[in-house]
Amino acid sequence: MRRADAAHRARVLRALGMVPWVRRAAPAALAPGIEAAPARGGDAPGACVVVLPDGCATRELDLLGRTFGACGAWLARAARLSVNASGELAQEPPSARAYLVFGETQAHALGRRLPAEVMQRAQIVLVDEPSQVLSHAASKRRLWIALRTLRRALAGATG
Repeated sequence: MRRADAAHRARVLRALGMVPWVRRAAPAALAPGIEAAPARGGDAPGACVVVLPDGCATRELDLLGRTFGACGAWLARAARLSVNASGELAQEPPSARAYLVFGETQAHALGRRLPAEVMQRAQIVLVDEPSQVLSHAASKRRLWIALRTLRRALAGATG
């Protein structure tokens, strides 16, 4: 079995939409001919905001954190807003190009506080609440489809 060289591996990872991580302590460790992946607009601050219900269980937050980390920096570093039990956002929502909203209550709260011009320009994706994502395979599937849609929309908006 032939072992793939570093350039081939980088091309395959880029085609899959994955960004290879490089240790900060050794930036010269990149193989010759491989450049670092260019910063895409989706990686920029303010590209995406995640709206979650207040009081999510630790298991739910852990699952979402691992999911966001697997999707890349654009989602792992996204601002997070919470909606309290009375259905109101805890803080003013920042302007962003995309919003990932977990549950209808959170979507209504975001809709009440977001200016109309921001809503028109932004991609707003509604997925199931974190408790359902944790317990139902169909909810997990819908979340992955939503994340793929958001990633494509953010990449297409800049490239």
